[in-house]
Amino acid sequence: MFTGIVQAVGKIVRLDPLEIESAAFDRSDVAVGDSICVQGACLTVTALTRKGFTADVSAETRSVTAGLDRAGALVNLEKSLALGERLGGHLVAGHVDGVGEVLALADGVLRVRAPRELARYIARKGSICVDGVSLTVNRVDAEVFDAYLIPHTLEVTTLARLAAGARVNLEVDLIARYVDRLMASHEA
Repeated sequence: MFTGIVQAVGKIVRLDPLEIESAAFDRSDVAVGDSICVQGACLTVTALTRKGFTADVSAETRSVTAGLDRAGALVNLEKSLALGERLGGHLVAGHVDGVGEVLALADGVLRVRAPRELARYIARKGSICVDGVSLTVNRVDAEVFDAYLIPHTLEVTTLARLAAGARVNLEVDLIARYVDRLMASHEA
């Protein structure tokens, strides 16, 4: 589990296996086998390198995510949450539910079109994870949602670099998914 509070930004230096470098990412307590959220996707560390780490990315993960397919790309990084640690964002599984399209980023407002099948889980004042960043939804209109980005978030994540047309990894609220599944099972 993760919180969606990005700990550092890294750079993809190789694609297969995926190799990430980041001088700012504290790896002092990271070991092979640990989970790290990379741009919203939970990946398993396969090796520690001098400046970062490597992780295998399955064909399935590559097919349902954005941003893990280009050397030189910047990515948001977060180590997994340890039991008893502060939960600063919201519960994030690191399982990308779909890829959204950025419609605009202006004056600190990020506007994204989510895939239709995910829109039902997005609620005003609810939580959503965009490229591994925990955000609060401020407005929803069908498949389009807005999230206000504070200056700190823009400074310490990759979100400030987004432009119209960019593809972003989305993870909807974990609790909303389970409630929906329980309601469907009850109705059946």
